[in-house]
Amino acid sequence: MALLTVIDHPLVSDKIARLRSVETDPAGFRALCQEVTVLTAYEALRDLPTTSTTVETPIMTAEATVLESAPAVVGILRAGLIMIEAILSLVPEAEVGHIGLFRDPDTHEPVEYYRKLPGDIGDRDVILVDPMLATGGSAVAAINQLKSVGATRIRLISIIGCPEGVAAVHSLHPDVAITVAALDDHLNDHAYIVPGLGDAGDRIYGTL
Repeated sequence: MALLTVIDHPLVSDKIARLRSVETDPAGFRALCQEVTVLTAYEALRDLPTTSTTVETPIMTAEATVLESAPAVVGILRAGLIMIEAILSLVPEAEVGHIGLFRDPDTHEPVEYYRKLPGDIGDRDVILVDPMLATGGSAVAAINQLKSVGATRIRLISIIGCPEGVAAVHSLHPDVAITVAALDDHLNDHAYIVPGLGDAGDRIYGTL
C-alpha cells in the first residue's frame, strides 16, 4: 500500500477546479465533494481485504469475490460528514463513527468536543475522512483517538492536501496511508491550504 496517493484523473481534476471556484454555491459544492470522494475512495479502497465465495446466478453457481468484512468510516466533524455519505454509497454496510474537533483560531491546534465510534472498530479497516489535510493536526488527533480504542488498520482520505499535512501525519503515524484528490503547494500564514478552496465546512454549509 502506497503511503501517499494523489489521484490523477481528468474527471477528478475537472471537479476539483469547480470546487475551487468562488462561483460554486453550497449546493454545488456539496455535490462536488461527494462526487470527488467517490472517485477518490475507489482508488483508496482498492486493497480492502476480500474473500472467495459462491453465488447462484440465474444460470449456475459462480465463483465470486466479496469484502472480507465491512469497514468503518469515521468522519471528522463537521466537514467530514459530506464524505461519509459518499463512502456509504460505495459500502452501505460500513459502520459509521464521528470525531468532533475544531481548530483553535490562535494556536491552530485541534480541540476535541465529541467522539462516538463503533465498539468493534479494532476489528475493522478504518476509513478516516476529512475534506482538508492542512496542518495535519486534526488528522493526527483523530488517528490518536482511533488507535487508543484499538484501531490498527487506518487509512485517511481527503479531497485537498498539502505537503505539511502529509508530513505531520506520517511523522507520527507512518503506517497510515493517505489518499488525496489533489496535493496543493503549501500553507499560508493562517494555516490555509494554497491555492486550496477556502474553508470546506463553511462552503459546504453556507456559513461564515
